[in-house]
Amino acid sequence: MRVLLRSDVAGVGRRGDLLEVADGYARNYLLPGGLAVVAAGGIEAQAARMRRSRDLRDAQNREAAQAQASVLAGAVIGLTARAGGNGRLFGSISAHDIVEAITVQKGVGIDRHALQLAEPIKETGSHEIQVVLFHDVETTITVEVIGVA
Repeated sequence: MRVLLRSDVAGVGRRGDLLEVADGYARNYLLPGGLAVVAAGGIEAQAARMRRSRDLRDAQNREAAQAQASVLAGAVIGLTARAGGNGRLFGSISAHDIVEAITVQKGVGIDRHALQLAEPIKETGSHEIQVVLFHDVETTITVEVIGVA
């Protein structure tokens, strides 16, 4: 079945794409969820408008991400946490904690999902963290964890 996507669907396509999908997938998931409409006559003009607005929004988001990346490039974010004598933290530092510190110290608000942090930080010291602000805009920050008694 030929459909026009009304919103981004992971693994399928982006808003404004005209796609050929399995009939059952369209009937049972895409159409009832409002994620797509059946591509009938004259839908190409609507698809073109949707793609233009998507491209404009992507360009604006990319510019904002590049501005944030320029502020964050090579930034050192300092955090303190309770730690034992061996440098092991009594708790952990999560992505949420790092995002709050970035907002306070650098004045840049980012989404916690932008941080490529496999697991929470559990030791003092310096930790390099990759920040993906847009699919092609990324930078690296350093998080310095200082243990306090």
